Amino acid sequence: MLELRNRLLKIIAGLVVVMLALMPFANDIYIFLATPLMQSLPEGGQMIATEVTTPFFVPLKVVLLAAFIISAPHTLYQLWAFIAPGLYSNEKHLIAPLVITSVILFLCGMAFAYFLVFPVVFGFITSTTPDGVAVMTDIGKYLDFIIGLFIAFSLAFETPVAVVLMVTAGIVSITDLREARSYVIVGAFVIGAIITPPDIISQFMLAIPMWLLYEAGIVVAGMMQKQVQQYEN
Repeated sequence: MLELRNRLLKIIAGLVVVMLALMPFANDIYIFLATPLMQSLPEGGQMIATEVTTPFFVPLKVVLLAAFIISAPHTLYQLWAFIAPGLYSNEKHLIAPLVITSVILFLCGMAFAYFLVFPVVFGFITSTTPDGVAVMTDIGKYLDFIIGLFIAFSLAFETPVAVVLMVTAGIVSITDLREARSYVIVGAFVIGAIITPPDIISQFMLAIPMWLLYEAGIVVAGMMQKQVQQYEN
C-alpha cells in the first residue's frame, strides 16, 4: 500500500506541475480548441458565456484536460513501475508495447477528431441553421461537446488494442473475430449514428476507422499468435 500511495502521489504531483505550467496559456489553449467552430461561424459570429463563473472555470477545465494528456507518459510510467515487479517476463514484453500503442492511438483519435471531424460537424451544424437565427454557442456547452467527441474517437481508435487483448487472453479466437466482421461493421455504424451529430458524413468518419482498426487488430493478433507458436516450438 505504501508503494501504491507513493506512485499515486507522484502521478498527482506530475499533473499539478503541468497544470501550473499551462495556466498562463489557458485562454490560448481554449482558443485553439474553439478554432474549428469559430471558422465555421458566419461572419461576425461569436461564442458566449451564459454563467457568471463560466469564463473562469472553462479555461481551467481546458488546462486540466491538456495537463492530463501531456502528463500521460509520466502517469503510465508510474503505473508501469508499480505493476511491473509482479509480472512475468513474457507479460512485460506484451504489456509495454500495448501501453505505448494505446497512448499513440488515443492521441491519434483526438487528432483525427480535431482536424477532420470537427470541421465537418460544425460546418454541417452551422449550414443547417434557419435564417434569422444567430449561432452563439456557450463556451461551457461547447467544451462538453468536444470532450465527448474526443473521448468517443479516442476510444474508437483503441479497437486494435482491445482485439489483441481479447485474443491474447483467450476470450475469442482469430476465426471468431473474422466471423463477427459483419456484426462489427453494423455495430460501428450504429455507434457512429448515436455518438456523432445527425449527418451521414460524421457517422461514416467514426464507423469506417473503427472497422479498419478492427481489421488491423485481427492482423496484429494473428501475427502475435504466430510468433508465440514459433517460440513454443
